[in-house]
Amino acid sequence: MNAIIDLRSDTVTRPSAPMRAAMAAAEVGDDVWGDDPTVIRLQDICAERAGFEAGLFLPSGTQSNLCALLVHCARGDEYIVGQLAHTYKYEGGGAAVLGSIQPQPIENELDGSLPLSKIAAAVKPDDDHFARTKLLALENTIGGKLLPTGYVREAQALARSYGLRVHLDGARVANAAVAMNASLRDACAGFDSVSICLSKGLGAPVGSVLVGKKEFIREAKRWRKMLGGGMRQVGILAAAGIYALEHNVARLADDHANAEALASGLRGLAEISTISQATNMVFVSFDGAKVPSAQMIRLQSHYAASGVLCAVAPTMRLVTHLDVSRADMDAFVAITQDFFAGNIRTESAPKVQKAVGYAATASGGTR
Repeated sequence: MNAIIDLRSDTVTRPSAPMRAAMAAAEVGDDVWGDDPTVIRLQDICAERAGFEAGLFLPSGTQSNLCALLVHCARGDEYIVGQLAHTYKYEGGGAAVLGSIQPQPIENELDGSLPLSKIAAAVKPDDDHFARTKLLALENTIGGKLLPTGYVREAQALARSYGLRVHLDGARVANAAVAMNASLRDACAGFDSVSICLSKGLGAPVGSVLVGKKEFIREAKRWRKMLGGGMRQVGILAAAGIYALEHNVARLADDHANAEALASGLRGLAEISTISQATNMVFVSFDGAKVPSAQMIRLQSHYAASGVLCAVAPTMRLVTHLDVSRADMDAFVAITQDFFAGNIRTESAPKVQKAVGYAATASGGTR
């Protein structure tokens, strides 16, 4: 068992020793000039595996999504997006603030999808009174849930019938591919652009790759520069991304299995009203009558004292990743059972307590 069990997000993963070795050995150049060979290789690998002509390495998924929106939409255009989608809810309103692009949010269904009828109803007619609808943005996975392939194809076809382009926020598209038992190419098929994050379950320290047609990527590179995303000898980071793609995709199945084991272990606790699991995420809803807010504060302290990092809330999100093990899942279940059995720990190491203080303020929907 790890000294600290960190279930806040799969963004907390740290580069492994072999990944660090690959980073240290990376051949580098100046990426703004376009001559960093490791960055070029990463972009080519991502584009080829996802089935696109070209790729662009960016510092973050937020910047990757924003560049895509800025290429697809001009000032006064709009994109259709889910109310819970990261590109709408958790990226600071960047498309509206920096691109004068209007979001048209639609309430997500429980499975994460957007009702096709509501997508169709949201498309504006060609009239000077309205923003011009240009893009449908989907997210896969969303809240850990996999959008069914059949639904994705129907949504893409509907968008095409209205002349819209389709972007995928693929922050966890590798998780989606593994859950589908399919290739990354299959998971990205039919989209005009996809943002592929390397720093979540894939374990790289930073970065996303935006893929699309060559002309699309050329325009995205210009936007990246304007947004301050031009980087120099960044092959050191690109090498981590290459290592992640070559070694850490198939093993995402372990994260999904660990999440399933965690959910199974927590089921049956009387204090939990509902529990759901999808890919590498577990959502635990507490019975408010049995676990009032004061009890949640004590539970947060109990986790901290037990070496656990998570954000306790009425609905608590737990995320598995390559830095937690099956033994950690068993330990977390036991620690939770101890609390509700009255065996409450109160002392915690300052390092853990400080981190928990951050986690307690974070929304369960953030990455």
